[in-house]
Amino acid sequence: MSSQAIRSGNLAATSELELAPEYDRVILLIYLVLICIGMVMVASASIGIADQLTQDPFYYAKRQFLRIAISLALMWFACKIPLAFWNNNGMALMLGSIILLAFVLIPGVGHTVNGSTRWLNFGLFTFQVSEIAKLFLIIYLSGYLIRRCDEVKTNTMGFIKPMLILAVASGLLVLEPDFGAAAVLLMTGLGLIFLGGVRFGQFILFVIGTLAIMGLLAVSSPYRLARITSFIDPWADPFNSGFQLTQSLIAIGSGGWFGAGLGGSIQKLFYLPEAHTDFMFAIFAEEFGFVGQVLLIGLFAMFSVRCFAIARMALQKQQAFGAYLAYGVGLLITLQAVFNIGVNMGALPTKGLTLPFISYGGNSILSMSFAVGLVLRVYYEFQQGDGGGAVRKRAVRES
Repeated sequence: MSSQAIRSGNLAATSELELAPEYDRVILLIYLVLICIGMVMVASASIGIADQLTQDPFYYAKRQFLRIAISLALMWFACKIPLAFWNNNGMALMLGSIILLAFVLIPGVGHTVNGSTRWLNFGLFTFQVSEIAKLFLIIYLSGYLIRRCDEVKTNTMGFIKPMLILAVASGLLVLEPDFGAAAVLLMTGLGLIFLGGVRFGQFILFVIGTLAIMGLLAVSSPYRLARITSFIDPWADPFNSGFQLTQSLIAIGSGGWFGAGLGGSIQKLFYLPEAHTDFMFAIFAEEFGFVGQVLLIGLFAMFSVRCFAIARMALQKQQAFGAYLAYGVGLLITLQAVFNIGVNMGALPTKGLTLPFISYGGNSILSMSFAVGLVLRVYYEFQQGDGGGAVRKRAVRES
């Protein structure tokens, strides 16, 4: 075989390799950075309480490390499943989610922690249904917006039907009670339907109605009303109803510009309750200061922008299901991050939501990692439809 033929064969093999679809490196890098930050912060924030409760300072850090390992496997698994599978099974996933949400509320079945019945107990682990239900409902909505595209844009019932399903799911979440998850689910669903092209007037009316109902629910329960009251003026009762928020604000204020350094937080030493879960952002702010807060918020903003960019690219290639799925995941993770940070900073009432990828908690990081895998799959299939990527095509031609 001549040397020219060998060179031609090598060039063809190289070109084929370069044209092969790949997963989005930006999303993957941001995800890896966030879970690494989360791993370090769980170890830092939980060291005191872990030592007191288990005599092992790194008890929670070890468990979080195991969950991250499982999360990476789940993300890889999600990357490998064609989007057609989720599109075809969206209805079944939605029905299963609602059945599980109802199942949790059956006396003796749901597992109760701190007055909230949100989990199913399987002995070795507990399963928080709301985490996976939010993701499955996004998958259902993404398929619905394709099947009923014209109806959503022109017919009121096309908008009302998915909102009724979201209302049922949110109602079950409120009964747990999990008002924060219900709010995130509703807002994500509304945002996704808005992006699907619903008429603006209908959308605004429904948003106003939803806010009114959520407001009534908030003030109808003494438990939720107390949270709102303490949010409005936490310093009125700083050692009782306002204790969590005042300690969180002290932690954030103590961080200054550059923070006390990793491990230097004082508030995590039995002052701030739930320091390694719901109020992880406050401990991060105390240890890394204002600069650290800006960088962390910037990472979440970059993640959101990239999800929306992938969604737009998929939409341009007529891959509507993947586009809506990427929009939905971007909205879900961004809204949950905004809600958690808002609670930590006293801008929103306490809701019991974790900070995605950062807070300690298996159900949250597992479901969010799976969602990241779905977005990576959207980008992969976009590139398949683009023949491996126009940019790489040009690079091969130029070579």
